[in-house]
Amino acid sequence: MAQAHRPTGTNSGARSSGSTPATPRNWLLRLGAPPLAATALTATVALYMTLVAFGNITDFGTNQQFVQHVLSMDTTFKDPDLMWRAVESPTLQNAAYVAIIAWETLAASVLLTATWFWITGLRRNAYDRARAASTVGLVMTLLLFGMGFLAIGGEWFAMWQSSDWNGLDAAARNVALAAFTLLLVHLPGVRRAGTERT
Repeated sequence: MAQAHRPTGTNSGARSSGSTPATPRNWLLRLGAPPLAATALTATVALYMTLVAFGNITDFGTNQQFVQHVLSMDTTFKDPDLMWRAVESPTLQNAAYVAIIAWETLAASVLLTATWFWITGLRRNAYDRARAASTVGLVMTLLLFGMGFLAIGGEWFAMWQSSDWNGLDAAARNVALAAFTLLLVHLPGVRRAGTERT
């Protein structure tokens, strides 16, 4: 019977020694927390959008051709029932491309700001601003690649018919990343953490 009491003493000692490191400032215990995951994924999308905007600005001509071919529908099946949708004006094509770059730049700026809010919020368990900024930036990303590329480019301008200028796969990957990040940002665990010390 004496041996039956030994594990009890051992467990109580383990509890007392194990409870001390579990403090809000212990980063090792918080590495797997939802707010840190939200920070990492928001930073990933922010970096991606920044590089996309930077690439389109510094290498203007490459994706300018992409936009021109998609809008003019010159590599589609050229079905007469669809070709009336084509935009052949170079001015309108370039205006659309500049608008895309401006949208990418703005989304990148919002997401970079959101990343900074997440980083500073990790110290105080305050994530309301980070969550709000992330939501705006991620929805902007979803609108660009979901509505802009998948819906308008893919269906209205029949981009799916083109073997040379088809950006649907890349757009779908971007939508998936942004949507997954948006869901993570709004996980219940992140929301609870955001209300602990605000």
